[in-house]
Amino acid sequence: MELIGEIQDIIYRNEINSYTVATFETDEESTVVVGYLPFVGSGDSIKVEGKFVEHREYGRQFKVDTFEKLLPQTEAAIEKFLANGNIKGIGAATAKKIVKRFGKETLHILRDDPMKLSLISGISTKKAKEIGEEFIQNWEVWQLVGFLDKFGIGAEQAKKVFDLLGANAKEQIEENPYILIDIARGVDFAQIDKMALDLGISYDNDKRISSAVKYALIRSTYNGHACVQKQNLIDYVAQLIDVSSENVEDALINLKAKEEIVIEKRSEKEEYVYLQDFYQVEDEIAFRIKRLQKAKNVKKVNNLSKLLEKVQENSNIELSEKQKEAVNLVNENNVIIITGGPGTGKTTIIKTIIDIYESQGKKLVLTAPTGRAAKKIAETTGREALTLHRLLEIGKIDEEGMYKHNDYEGAPIDADLIIVDEMSMVDMFLMSYLLKCIYQGTKLILVGDVDQLSSVGPGSVLKDLINSGEVVTIHLDKIFRQAAKSKIILNAHRVNNGESFIPKGEKFVDEGTNEDFFFIRENSQEKVLEQVISLCTGRLKKYGDYDFFSSIQVLSPTKKGMLGTKELNKALQQALNPNTQHLPEKASNGAIFRQGDRVMQIKNNYDIYWEKEGEDGQTIAGSGVFNGEIGTITQISEKEKLVEVLFDDQKTAWYEFSELDQIEHSYAITIHKAQRKRI
Repeated sequence: MELIGEIQDIIYRNEINSYTVATFETDEESTVVVGYLPFVGSGDSIKVEGKFVEHREYGRQFKVDTFEKLLPQTEAAIEKFLANGNIKGIGAATAKKIVKRFGKETLHILRDDPMKLSLISGISTKKAKEIGEEFIQNWEVWQLVGFLDKFGIGAEQAKKVFDLLGANAKEQIEENPYILIDIARGVDFAQIDKMALDLGISYDNDKRISSAVKYALIRSTYNGHACVQKQNLIDYVAQLIDVSSENVEDALINLKAKEEIVIEKRSEKEEYVYLQDFYQVEDEIAFRIKRLQKAKNVKKVNNLSKLLEKVQENSNIELSEKQKEAVNLVNENNVIIITGGPGTGKTTIIKTIIDIYESQGKKLVLTAPTGRAAKKIAETTGREALTLHRLLEIGKIDEEGMYKHNDYEGAPIDADLIIVDEMSMVDMFLMSYLLKCIYQGTKLILVGDVDQLSSVGPGSVLKDLINSGEVVTIHLDKIFRQAAKSKIILNAHRVNNGESFIPKGEKFVDEGTNEDFFFIRENSQEKVLEQVISLCTGRLKKYGDYDFFSSIQVLSPTKKGMLGTKELNKALQQALNPNTQHLPEKASNGAIFRQGDRVMQIKNNYDIYWEKEGEDGQTIAGSGVFNGEIGTITQISEKEKLVEVLFDDQKTAWYEFSELDQIEHSYAITIHKAQRKRI
C-alpha cells in the first residue's frame, strides 16, 4: 500500500546503510515507518510504499519497500523542513523569516529565483545564491532513489551510488547508464542497456561492450568463479549484446590497458580473465602465504618424538606413520595442509597437535568457516572453536556477497598456532582476511578434504593451494579400522575412485541388517518419491528407531523437479505433518506453513529478536538468526500475525507474516545447504 505524510522524528538510523526507524504523520494517523531511507530527515514529506506489520516488541509499524521524497506543502511543513538543517545556511530563525515573507511560494523561490532571498534582512546576495545552489543539489539527490529503482537498485544501494557520484548522480547515469555496473551490485543489465541504446549509444560502442564484459565477470563470481576462460567470456558477451567477437576482443584490450581486468596466460592455448580486484586478492593470498612460510620457525617445539610418545600413551592411541609425519611437518613448517577423505584420521592429528603444543605453553586457536563445522571440531577436540567470521570480527557482510576486501583491517590473532578445519569451504576473500590477521611466525594449519563441497564465495582456495605445489601438504589415504566399519565412509572413497558401491546391488532398509548405507535403485521419479516417503514415515523408525523430526534429513542435489527440494517438501509435509487438527496455518511464497513444520532460515538476519533459557534458568535475549539455521514452527498466531520458531539450538524467534520469505521448509534441503547448515 501507499502512504503520504511527513517524517516527525528519527528514532534510529544506521549511519552506514541508512536503515531508519522514524515517526510518520499522515492525514489519518501517526505511525512508525522502518526501512532504508537515505537522505530523509525530520520535517521531510515522503511517499512510501510497503505494508503494515506487527512487531513483537514495538507493535504496529509500516515496513517501507520504496519511497519518494516530496516537497512539503503547508507553510508549517516548509518552515519545519528548512529549520531542520536540510539546507545549509538556513537555521530556525532564517527559516521563519523566509516562510513569513514568501509563504507557500518559498520552495519555488528557492529552486527558481533564489536571488529574491536577499530581500530578507541578514541574507546577502552571495548567501542567497549559495542557498539556491544547495537546494537544487538536494532536490537532485531526492529524485535519485525513485530513478534507480527501475534498474533494480534499492534505497540502500542508492546511498552508495550517491556517495560515489555526488549530487548530480542522476545526470551522470543518464549520460552513461553503464557506470552503474561498476558501483552497484545486482543491477538489471538489460534495463541499463536498453536505456543506453535509447540514448543513442551504438551497439558497438566501447563503453557498452566493456560494461558487458565486467557484468559477465561479476556474474561469474556469483557461481564461485574468480576468473573466466577468455574464449568463453568472449562468446558469452558477444551473444549477450549481439556484437562480434572482434568487438569483444578490442574491449578486453582496452580494459586491460586501463587496468580494470587482468588476462593471465597459463599455457599456449589457455588464457583466463580476472576483474582486477579478484586478481589482486589471489596475488595477495600467495604473497602472504609465502611470507608466512619464510618467517623464522619460532613456534617449533623441542623433543617432539618424546612429546608425541607421551601424548599417545596418555590418550591410548597409536598414530600411523603418516599421521606422525603430519605432526612432524607441522613442527618443521609455518604453513602446512593436512588433507584426506572421511575416516583418514585428520581429527586425530588435530587433537594430537593440540595436546603437544598446549603441553609446551603454546596458545592454539581453532576455527572453521561455518557454525556446523566449528561445533563439530569443538566437540571432537573438547576445545573452543570459533567461526572465521567471529574470529576475524567480520560484521554484516553484504548479503549479495560483495566483500569490501580493501576496507578490512582486522586485529592480529593472538595465537601461536591457528588450525582451520573444513578448509574446502573457505573462499578467497575469507582467506585473505585471515592472512591479514596472522602474525609472522604463527603456525597456520589448514585441514580439509578437496572432495567436499567448495566454498559458496569465489575461489577454490584449498584445492588451488594443494595443486600449486608451493605449500607443504600431507595426503592421508588410509581408512582407519573404526571408520572402515562404516560403509558410508568406504563408499565415499569408492565414489572418488570411480568404483561402485559396497554392497553391490540393492539393499533395503526393512531387511533388518545393521548396515549404515543402503542403495535403493528405482527407474522412475515416482518410484523414488514413494521410497523416500516410505522411509520417512515408518521404515526407518522400525529399522533403528529413527524419528523423522529428530533424526532424519532428506537431501536433494536440486531445488526443481519432482525430486527437487520444493516438491519433496510439499510431499513430506503432507505425509508427516498434515493439518488434521485444523490448527492455524499461513500461506506464503507458494508454501503453507503449519505448526510442527521443520523450517530453515535462508538469509542472514542480524536484527531478528530471540529468547532462550540459560543454564541458570534465566531467560537470555539476543538478536540474529543466520542462513542455514534449522528449527520447528511451534505456533502461528493470526491475531498477532506472528510465526514462532524454536531453533535446534533452543532459541525461539518470532517472524512477522511479512518476514516469512526468510524461511522455507526443511523436510528436504539441498546438499549445499546440508554442507553449511548451522546446527
